[in-house]
Amino acid sequence: MKHVKFEDIILYEDDRLIVVNKPAFLPSLDERNGEGQSLLRLAKRYSEDAQLCHRLDRETSGALVIAKDPETYRYVSMKFEGREVEKTYHAVIDGVVRFDMLKVDLPIKVDKSNRVNIDFKEGKEAVTYFNTLELYNNFSLIECKPVTGRMHQIRIHLASQNAVITGDTAYRGKLPYLSKLKKGYKYSKWEEETPMIERFLLHAARISFVGPDDKTITVDAPYPKDFEVFLKVVKRYEL
Repeated sequence: MKHVKFEDIILYEDDRLIVVNKPAFLPSLDERNGEGQSLLRLAKRYSEDAQLCHRLDRETSGALVIAKDPETYRYVSMKFEGREVEKTYHAVIDGVVRFDMLKVDLPIKVDKSNRVNIDFKEGKEAVTYFNTLELYNNFSLIECKPVTGRMHQIRIHLASQNAVITGDTAYRGKLPYLSKLKKGYKYSKWEEETPMIERFLLHAARISFVGPDDKTITVDAPYPKDFEVFLKVVKRYEL
């Protein structure tokens, strides 16, 4: 991915906190090989004692909270642990799916190889609410509100409802191609058609919590370009 300038992704900042709009493909933490950028590394260059208060999957974009000092980090971490942070995600789903504040309460287990499964015996509690925002001919835009914060929670909970995120090949999602949307679309027979997007379409759209000064902090994260363009194309050909 292109080099990210930390100042360009800041959505909110005060003396103790920063909320950024994490780009897709920027890892939250350093990769094992220590190469490339990470959000944590960029944050520490900007504010020496910065710590991420939570994480987003590498391909997930959107709002992420960063503390500037250890005391604020502990405070915000306790808010997450106490389920006092309201998180809202938007996801594009393959197919037409109608949810009206559907509650999915299925326990999740992460094994030693970081494989994620629904497990009623050994899994940890995981609760997510889903609501349909927009319907198209072959896709749906879904609002996701996780109560807990398990690894891959939204992705696996949607998959459990036969509602797989577009591009999420790990959970049987399909990469979208313009030829499937646009009738009569032709591309060079000498070239293989490339997908419209290169990741699963999940975005952390809003985060809200009471900050250390007892004021409610609510931050909306605009869609990144790939997410926005995809929806524009879908609306053009499917509405």
